Amino acid sequence: MKSEILWIGISGIAAFILAIGIAGGLSCKSNQKNPSSRQTAIVARQDIGSTVLATGIIKPMVGAEVRVGSRISGILKNLYANIGDDVKKGQLLAELDPTEYRAKYNQVAAALENARANMDYARLDLERQQSLLEKNFVSQNQVDMAEKAWQIAAAQINQAEANLEYARIQLDYTKIRAPISGVVASVATQEGETVAASFSAPTFVNIIDLNRLEVWAYVDETDIGRIQQGQRATFTVDTYADTDFEGKVTAIYPKAEIQDNVVNYVTTIVITDNEGKILRPEMTTTVSIFLETRQNVLAVSNGAIRREKGRKFVYILQQNQPVQRWIKTGWRNGSFTEIIDGLNEGERVILDDVIL
Repeated sequence: MKSEILWIGISGIAAFILAIGIAGGLSCKSNQKNPSSRQTAIVARQDIGSTVLATGIIKPMVGAEVRVGSRISGILKNLYANIGDDVKKGQLLAELDPTEYRAKYNQVAAALENARANMDYARLDLERQQSLLEKNFVSQNQVDMAEKAWQIAAAQINQAEANLEYARIQLDYTKIRAPISGVVASVATQEGETVAASFSAPTFVNIIDLNRLEVWAYVDETDIGRIQQGQRATFTVDTYADTDFEGKVTAIYPKAEIQDNVVNYVTTIVITDNEGKILRPEMTTTVSIFLETRQNVLAVSNGAIRREKGRKFVYILQQNQPVQRWIKTGWRNGSFTEIIDGLNEGERVILDDVIL
């Protein structure tokens, strides 16, 4: 009777141990991934074009935004410009009251006529004195004095003509004309106001040429070393989200702009194709600058590259087993990275997680 009880107890313990062993074996097997189910990619040659992304803003080019003012003081008599008006170069924008300046012009014109009359008299007197000298009726000294009077009268003519030209210019300043073609962006003066031109010219209107705009792209300091003049760029604006505008890098500002401890450099991009759309200053942009394309280089998917203490490596499959391989990389775009050293063409790299 006792032997039966002992056998049953030993059998129960053995069954329990066997069950644990089977469960443990299944658990260990479940932690091992079947090599044939891994996600892999082949190391192959291809062309890699890298881009630099940046945010930016549309600005008028140098000379495309002009603040038009007055060089003389006076009362604004007529204002012919309104915000949003298209104006042409030379078009009349405003007019000051010309009464005072026209009176000065007439006064100087009268002085010129008087100077001309004096010169005519001095010339006739000189001719008469020279005739009398030939007959010995006057001395040479009298002739010299007549010649000097004629020369003074001629100089007074030149001065009067210069004064008249100055008065004419001042009178012309009463008419304010557009120095460039563009759109009136703002108007700062109203009819009837008195403008005083002292050290700076008071601004009447602000004109912007919408055909001469550029993009200021704020490029991070880590990327600015790869930016060069002439590189192709594209950008988008929020108001035309489905349109890619074309441009080209024209300049890199040498002075950095620091915002929130982030160092950026302004890179100007001329707009080469506006796609028939109207772009305006201060629109925000998302810019892509295309760098040099590396042709026929070894490349792998970005998802295969891992990092450890600043070094890069990948796992490759050798005999269906993952093997770590240190690599040296070059250019990178949104999908692929150039492999400079560490891999051979045709090798298979692992994309998913690896548990050794």
